[in-house]
Amino acid sequence: MKKPDSVYHLSHTDLDGYACQFLTSHCFKKIRFQNSNYGDEITGRLKIFFDAMLLDPGKTILLLITDLNLSMQQCEFIEKQIERLHNLKSGVTLQVQLLDHHGSGKEPAEKYPWYFLDTTRSATKITYDWLVETVGCQAVTRYKNLVDAINAIDIWLTEEKGFEFGKVLMGAIASSREVGRALFDEQDREHKFHMIRSAHDLIEEENAHIRLDNEMHAIKKAFFAKNRDDNTLDNLVADYLTDLLTARKEDLKIRYKDKTGVLTFGIPNISVIGNAFLVANPDIDFILNISPNGSISLRSNNKADVSEIAATLAGGGGHPNASGGRIHNFKETYSYADAKKFIETLIEEKTKES
Repeated sequence: MKKPDSVYHLSHTDLDGYACQFLTSHCFKKIRFQNSNYGDEITGRLKIFFDAMLLDPGKTILLLITDLNLSMQQCEFIEKQIERLHNLKSGVTLQVQLLDHHGSGKEPAEKYPWYFLDTTRSATKITYDWLVETVGCQAVTRYKNLVDAINAIDIWLTEEKGFEFGKVLMGAIASSREVGRALFDEQDREHKFHMIRSAHDLIEEENAHIRLDNEMHAIKKAFFAKNRDDNTLDNLVADYLTDLLTARKEDLKIRYKDKTGVLTFGIPNISVIGNAFLVANPDIDFILNISPNGSISLRSNNKADVSEIAATLAGGGGHPNASGGRIHNFKETYSYADAKKFIETLIEEKTKES
């Protein structure tokens, strides 16, 4: 296979999905990642990729999809986008390769030649074999034992040597919500790659699964403690996210009457992180965090009565500096832009009513 100028890699949001991307990050120089759950998010993420491809100067582009089984409708959407790209950009070749192991993808796999399905291997194992045998990337061969462990846990091969090790790593990735991909997708993925890489460093140890379990807290701390004094994990995460939020503060700003706030999306542990951010940014009166299902949590540092905001927007309440509620007509979304547009419209409507 001739290596493409640009790679766009969409994968699932579990260990198997992120491990696929961890491997491809070693094989392609110019690669852009996104992750998706099933359903409409897949199409939304693909749209983002196809729009980016229109601006890509590369002549050979690869769309790689791993650990996601697509519907017939989503496959048809890809075919239409391939045609659209070729019509709008002459001289560009777009290749598509889907590598998956979910049996529910049998029908589209039989129809589309770019849809590879093998239910006997995990997506990580399929991707590893494809990178070595088809792409010719030998850089990933040092991760073979890690790939085997992920394969063992993902397709539940309980007698395999790496099964228990894979189980610990799978649980660590599944419970990793320190960053949150909704707002900081790239940094969240970097954190997961760090966990996968650090796990690999231990895989040859005696009782490696126990060692990994014992050291996972320290592995997480090592990621957030870069250029910081040692502290608790919660405080390190709060400082890390405060820096990220501060850098994007202007884009996140919202107004409620005469108060200036920031809207965050899917940020975990908002009590600690929100307070740290407000202390570091005295020009901001409140922080409003909304989850993908419409639950809101607000924090202030004696500059706004967030119980009033919670009551107005969601019929919620709480304390002047800490309140929350749930917006029942909020349509679940993965897009920050959509969430912000909804909240700004809601604030405008509710404040007019009052």
